[in-house]
Amino acid sequence: MAMALVLELKRSNMMRSFSFKRAFSSPPTFNPNLRSSLQLNHLLQVCSNSKALSPGKQLHQHMILCGLDHHPFMLTKLVQMYADCGDLGSARALFDELSQPNVFAWTAILGFYSRNGLSDECLRTYCEMRLKGVPPDKYVFPKVFKACGQLLSFQVGIQVHKDVFVYGCEFDLQVCNSLIDMYSKSGDVGSGRRVFDEMVERDVLSWNSMISGYVCNGFLEFAVGLLDSMRIRGFEPDIVTWNTVMDAYCRMGICDEAWEIFEQIKEPNIISWTTLISGYSRIGNHEKSLRIFREMMSRRKVFPDLDSLASVLVSCRHLGALVRGREIHGYGIRTADHLSSFYKSAGPALLTMYARCKRMQEAVNVFESMDRFDAVTWNAMILGFVDLGTGDLALECFSKMQRSGGIMNNQTTISTVLPACDLKSGKQIHAYITKNSFSSVIPVWNALIHMYSKCGCIGTAYSIFSNMISRDIVSWNTMIGAFGMHGLGHSALQLLQDMNVSHTRPNSVTFTSALSACSHSGLVDEGVELFHSMTRDFGFTPGMEHFSCVVDLLARADRLEDAAGFVERMPVKPNKHIWSALLAACRDRQNVSVAKMAAGQLFQLEPENAGNYVTLSNIYARAGRWDDALVVRKQMEDTGLVKSSGYSWI
Repeated sequence: MAMALVLELKRSNMMRSFSFKRAFSSPPTFNPNLRSSLQLNHLLQVCSNSKALSPGKQLHQHMILCGLDHHPFMLTKLVQMYADCGDLGSARALFDELSQPNVFAWTAILGFYSRNGLSDECLRTYCEMRLKGVPPDKYVFPKVFKACGQLLSFQVGIQVHKDVFVYGCEFDLQVCNSLIDMYSKSGDVGSGRRVFDEMVERDVLSWNSMISGYVCNGFLEFAVGLLDSMRIRGFEPDIVTWNTVMDAYCRMGICDEAWEIFEQIKEPNIISWTTLISGYSRIGNHEKSLRIFREMMSRRKVFPDLDSLASVLVSCRHLGALVRGREIHGYGIRTADHLSSFYKSAGPALLTMYARCKRMQEAVNVFESMDRFDAVTWNAMILGFVDLGTGDLALECFSKMQRSGGIMNNQTTISTVLPACDLKSGKQIHAYITKNSFSSVIPVWNALIHMYSKCGCIGTAYSIFSNMISRDIVSWNTMIGAFGMHGLGHSALQLLQDMNVSHTRPNSVTFTSALSACSHSGLVDEGVELFHSMTRDFGFTPGMEHFSCVVDLLARADRLEDAAGFVERMPVKPNKHIWSALLAACRDRQNVSVAKMAAGQLFQLEPENAGNYVTLSNIYARAGRWDDALVVRKQMEDTGLVKSSGYSWI
């Protein structure tokens, strides 16, 4: 493109050799040939569109020779070209030569600031333009609203919105789209919806902006509902729409719905894959997260970016998948443009993965490769020690972070170190929280609730919960889990009712915590009723962890036959965890018939696990059924699970 422009310019120069001679022999005056200025205008626009700075500079030199560089129209075109090509210095210098820059020149400067994230400069320039009496147009407002959204300058955005009405741009499509985005980013999704509803025309971007606004502000069901409205109105969702709705389902914890949408996408992009990988990871289905990553790699159409690598490493950490984690580490090193960017994005997940797998030297190596002046680096190291169960080292790392200087604690630092605290150190950090700027940070108070309940101070934990100005789903789940941990099942169920009244929708963890509370408190009938209400009252599809809770609930109450019947009636195939829980309960209560059924299933699901054979053999032996115990022993030998006996030389 650049060479073509140069050749076209050369041809233009040959046609105008006489004009050049005049330009050299006399002072430049503006009396341009109309054809020449039109062609220069066209070539400058081509340079702007293709970001071709070098040919643009050659055009500028040609204009100087032709005496066209001082004419306001051509000067404005030069400002636009330099701004579009990223040369702000030249654009601003030429802009300052204009005695009365018009809206096109101002738009070029505003556009540069907007594209490059210089939001403060963008807003200052807009104010300067207004003071100079230049009326904004429909091309100016989207750039200013983008800056307002990036800075969360809600009040400024409202004032500029008034200008939209003053200058008659309230029905322009792009202006309305940018307004929706600005209001959504500022947290006022209601105003964004009003703009959306009053639009005289919409495009796919309008729908995407509104759906995204709902998702970013936590109105997930509204986002999903808007997808149906979009299709009814005849708009076909694009890849951005599908990815955003997938994100909504994943945030709701309904990742299987997101998976169904994913399968409708003809060519999923890396955002589609990463949304699923991180979604399944967040709800604890790390096996599925890892399987999706493997499928993405096997298709070889989309390759992982830093976000997808970081997401799958979280699953590797929870699964203890050291080999897979090392492979991903190696892939990241081989493919990253800059190692610093790889470790900045994936480093925290990589470090904690190595720590969880008890590879502390490798974790330290990752720590040394990360930015030591970034709080994220220290947070990851603290979490690594917490995962290892070495709370003293986590606290020591926290103290070292304080002494390093120049590194500010953030909410993640406090939330990460609190699980490592005993009551004494926890109270010290509680005092630190009160004195510093964490009084309105919900995750910090959630971690405090957990710390006090873990240390046996359930009253203090509930007091903190009750006094929170606002709560999120984790606040409710943590408190319900705390009541369950202390055997206060009735309190946990009452809190679930209070949660309903507060219009906070329970998620998978909520029901798991409440069912576990019933199990630890002996509330069998209440727990079974809660399980059935998940579908009946909440429209929630139970997961394997909920079925496992009910099995544990019935088994603890010595209702093993009921537990076995419940497992057999499950609408999904029970996994090894369900059968293992049932077999363990049979061992404790010496129920031979149910144990035989559970063990038979486990022999098929995990034939290499010798522990299941040993458990059933011991149950038979304690029941005096020695022949059956020998049969199980023989099965172990036939499967190759019995090792030769060892002999000591001592």
